[in-house]
Amino acid sequence: MSKHVVAPVSDIPPGGKKLVTVRGRPIVIFNLEGEYFGLLNRCPHQGGSLCDGVITGLVQSTDPGKYSFTRQGEIIRCPWHGWEFDIRTGQSWCEPARVQVRAYPVEVAHGDTLMAPEGASGERVEDPYVAETVQVSVENDYIVVDV
Repeated sequence: MSKHVVAPVSDIPPGGKKLVTVRGRPIVIFNLEGEYFGLLNRCPHQGGSLCDGVITGLVQSTDPGKYSFTRQGEIIRCPWHGWEFDIRTGQSWCEPARVQVRAYPVEVAHGDTLMAPEGASGERVEDPYVAETVQVSVENDYIVVDV
């Protein structure tokens, strides 16, 4: 896997989410109180957009009529049929033994570390981050994107 810079941390407040595309894959980035997690933006049930889902918690019951609400803000519910997934792992709460959403590792990197440092002989050293860019030019009042 290669690393891609997708957003500044200020774009995703605690409890928030942001849809990004990396190499054609729609990925939802979640901020759980300063920890960031990424899930493929497709519910494995029928393909609903998890980015459009509700962030909720986990309702658990030990006995009839007794329940508790835990893990608030750590569960995403598919907007189409209500399937629930653990934001940290992608694990399904509907069929945990069989179903999960693809999870992607996410990290926060300081801006200074994203610049490739110079080696001892002055050459640029490769780093693990790739910022996807496209060339843009204006030709006779037309905007052209080079993909």
